[in-house]
Amino acid sequence: MTFIRRFDHVGITVADLDAATAFFVSLGLEADRKMAVEGEFLDTVIGMTDARTEIVMLRPPGGGTTLELSSFTRPDHLPGSPAAPANELGLRNVAFEVHNLHAAVDHAAANGYGMVGGISEYEGMWRMAYVRGPEGIIVSLAERIEKQET
Repeated sequence: MTFIRRFDHVGITVADLDAATAFFVSLGLEADRKMAVEGEFLDTVIGMTDARTEIVMLRPPGGGTTLELSSFTRPDHLPGSPAAPANELGLRNVAFEVHNLHAAVDHAAANGYGMVGGISEYEGMWRMAYVRGPEGIIVSLAERIEKQET
């Protein structure tokens, strides 16, 4: 028996919801309106009392799996590891396929977000780089390498 029907979303908790949202929108995701969540539902699911969070759901053009950004107003944030290396345990990156990797990396750099390492190719099929986005979120950007007809 399988329990999973589909992959719905990935959630990331951030301190500055507006800055994180702007970063992902600048890469091409589309944001829903910001909304607040609090009350018995949230308290029960996350195992905290009197919690309140603001969230923004972002989706790729044309739909698909969403990215949930959440910023807690109650209780206060706990510090994360914004300089965590790629081998630290836990969620390490959120990945997106892009149209033009070099342009996406240049765009991120122009907005103050540098690469973790460099750009590399995998078996002539993918070109990929890790960018360290807002609050240390590692964003994997990958471009499919098109085969040239000979």
